[in-house]
Amino acid sequence: MTVTALPTPVLRVSDVTKSYHLRTPLATRLARGADDHSSLRALDGVDLHLRKGEILALVGESGSGKSTLAKILVGSATPSSGSVEYHGEPMPARRDRNDSRRIQMVFQDPYSSLNPRISVGSMLRELLVLHKVVPRSEVRAESIRLLNLVGLEEDALDAFPSQFSGGQRQRLAIARALAVRPDILIADEPVSALDVSVQATILDLFARLRRELGLSILFVAHNLAVVQHLSDRVAVMYLGRIVEVADTAELFANPRHPYTRALIDSIPRMTAGSVNEEFVLEGEPPSPFDVPRGCRFNPRCPYATDECRTIDPALAEFSAGHETACLRADDLDPFQAAPEHAAPEHATPDARSTTL
Repeated sequence: MTVTALPTPVLRVSDVTKSYHLRTPLATRLARGADDHSSLRALDGVDLHLRKGEILALVGESGSGKSTLAKILVGSATPSSGSVEYHGEPMPARRDRNDSRRIQMVFQDPYSSLNPRISVGSMLRELLVLHKVVPRSEVRAESIRLLNLVGLEEDALDAFPSQFSGGQRQRLAIARALAVRPDILIADEPVSALDVSVQATILDLFARLRRELGLSILFVAHNLAVVQHLSDRVAVMYLGRIVEVADTAELFANPRHPYTRALIDSIPRMTAGSVNEEFVLEGEPPSPFDVPRGCRFNPRCPYATDECRTIDPALAEFSAGHETACLRADDLDPFQAAPEHAAPEHATPDARSTTL
């Protein structure tokens, strides 16, 4: 029997942690003693991989650590421990120009991510020349190609960011990220700051770029409807940990973590009795300064037992390609997704959007 080895992921995160130590006066630390929570662990043992040519969605409530992980992947922050591998090779803590161009980020706010004092042409020219992407004689032609790739015309080269709408600015930010010809895009909530009317066009652009350029995309989002229709796989994050990973269709049809179930059930549906009260999350996420003992979701979980309050479950395989960090994954009742979760084919993802 011949066993076919799976291809090496383009990006792998192994047991990554990130802690921030707050500066507190000595007298305060002495007064607090053992109860001094002056260290915040934003990431706590994250394991994740991104395959070539796929869109992997990373979802979770605000404060779960999604943006911190995104910053580590692009090299703007360094992990406290663990490793980040690119095509099976460790990425250095300090990346040179060649390492940096492989992974690029598209930021959440297109209004603050572009320099308002330089024209679009100057912005692209600077990148193309600095990274020697093309000969100087071809810089303008390459700049036009990048603009056309994101749905903009040549006349945008002489304009400044303030002359564009929010959706157009995000297209410019995407063109800037693509200028150095990366293999991987980290999209950190790239549509959350945009009007609903233009979100679908930017999502369509990401899908097209993946098809045409073979990009691998980590798509950080709050919008579960977007995740369902755009991504190949979904990773759910809670309080610095990945608690469930599965193919998108499998995750929405058969969530095996109560937190994932609650997020799916929170999608608004324009019908009577659209809220399943059994899965309504009560209370706020615990403070990252004081993570609960055992499963970190247990204070908000309707299924928590004494075992959940003492044992901290690791991410483990539930079925082929489906991992979850829940002690009661086998005991949860079958999930019956409401028919309203499935949008008609002609509907845009924004018609069913939800913010966690």
